[in-house]
Amino acid sequence: MAKAAMNQLEDQVELIRREAYAAGYAAATQAIRETVARPARAEKRPTPAATMRRGRLPRQPQPAPRKAQARQTPAESKPAAKCPERGTNPRLVEEVLRALAPRAVRPGEIRAAVQRDKGLSLAYTSIRHALGQLEGRKAVQQDGSGWRMADRGGGNFLTIVARHFTRKLAEGGEAGQPDPE
Repeated sequence: MAKAAMNQLEDQVELIRREAYAAGYAAATQAIRETVARPARAEKRPTPAATMRRGRLPRQPQPAPRKAQARQTPAESKPAAKCPERGTNPRLVEEVLRALAPRAVRPGEIRAAVQRDKGLSLAYTSIRHALGQLEGRKAVQQDGSGWRMADRGGGNFLTIVARHFTRKLAEGGEAGQPDPE
């Protein structure tokens, strides 16, 4: 008997809960319908001090929606920016290294020089990749303070003469005529 009374009480509680839910849902739906049916009134904005007291920032006014613009035909619009040609990054990096030779240059300086001279912004990863490609071609070499153009053994007359005199003096001999290399 106690079990039957308990089940009956649980059923009544469930019925009351469902009726309350339905009544609340109906009231909320009715309130929404009334709000939507009313014409929009002039907005009365609260003062900033009042909203700050409640811990909220004042709402910013929404910009008026823009009218749809007529679509431009491809002939009227600007041409799309072209993608740089394949192999451009190593060429740009090599130009900067040649211009700053014989000094060792870091990737940040390379990036700044390309941006200043060519108006292009290269990512550091692109610069590192280009330096790796140039190193593979033996066009550049890395030393402790940065990257520099690789010494290929050739060069102009002054470079050959300077290399000769440096080598002869390092060997302790006399610096005579340079050897044709």
